[in-house]
Amino acid sequence: MTKTPSKDHRISDKEALRIAEQTDVSPQQAKDLAKEHGKAKGEQEARKTKDEG
Repeated sequence: MTKTPSKDHRISDKEALRIAEQTDVSPQQAKDLAKEHGKAKGEQEARKTKDEG
């Protein structure tokens, strides 16, 4: 069984910086989270990091 390609979840530098300013993650971490989880879920994960810290 072949794996279907996933959607492109990359975010711009500007979006990554906005998320980083609102949470305790770096812009690169914000990009990595978006790539792994998708844009909306990645932002939620970044906020979780802020709440846990």
